[in-house]
Amino acid sequence: MHVLSSRILVRPVDLDRALAFYGDTLGLAVSREFGAGSQRGVVFFLGGGFLEVSGRATDTAGSAVELWLQVDDVDAVRAELEVAGVEILRPPVVEPWGLREMWIADPDGLRIVVVEVPPDHPLRRRPAVAS
Repeated sequence: MHVLSSRILVRPVDLDRALAFYGDTLGLAVSREFGAGSQRGVVFFLGGGFLEVSGRATDTAGSAVELWLQVDDVDAVRAELEVAGVEILRPPVVEPWGLREMWIADPDGLRIVVVEVPPDHPLRRRPAVAS
């Protein structure tokens, strides 16, 4: 399979509330918008991917799915989110695997892991390509 593009789809209980959270509170940039009313949707940029918030769910997201958002400075993001009134479920900690992770949730309880990759972490190193 050759994947050309990908996106995560979120079907919120309250579309307007979710769009305000992702667009206004988190400040994600909009890639495109489509539809109107209850058929409205917004696709946000997520670094190398996309997050589409559209449609409607009758129940909140379970714990089986999480968003993983890598940032440059998790402490700066924490300060921004606290000012915006976002509840920090768990402040930044260094995990046993070396990443600094903080947990928040969207209005429907979808957990979002905000991650900082330290400069000396293996994820920052790329193996040399043989020529």
